[in-house]
Amino acid sequence: LFKQNRVRMIVDCNATSVRVIQDERLMQPLCLVGSTLRAPHGCHAQYMANMGSIASLALAVVINSSGDDDGINRNAMKLWGLVVCHHTSPRSIPFPLRYACEFLMQAFGLQLNMELQLAAQLSEKHILRTQTLLCDMLLRESPTGIVTQSPSIMDLVKCDGAALYYQGKYWP
Repeated sequence: LFKQNRVRMIVDCNATSVRVIQDERLMQPLCLVGSTLRAPHGCHAQYMANMGSIASLALAVVINSSGDDDGINRNAMKLWGLVVCHHTSPRSIPFPLRYACEFLMQAFGLQLNMELQLAAQLSEKHILRTQTLLCDMLLRESPTGIVTQSPSIMDLVKCDGAALYYQGKYWP
């Protein structure tokens, strides 16, 4: 839901909830997914009370989960995290300020997405470089170099150990 509605506000978690009555002539049930102002669920209200919080503003940090840069397809978007602001008394954040916060989260999400893509590219280059060096070791020397020298086979994957069994001998 945070991918559809990236800003949520609880003005007063202690306020009495207002019941929404749907017109009986409506064929479909009323959908409040796009609602920014909402009452907290019972367990969330208790969670806020445990923190001494009365009001909250939650802002979604959404990134592109595919390799595409278009950022338009909502199915390709992924919730990366939340920025949550709490207040100890009832507090309503005006729409222009909420809109500005949403814009900042979008800018942050774009920057974060670029940083994550760069990190993935650097990791891929490191793996390719390591694979090349290990292949060279295998061609020039005995295969034991891939576990006894640096870089080793352990540099390709996250692991705590690697071993080689070659020509009846074991190299840890």
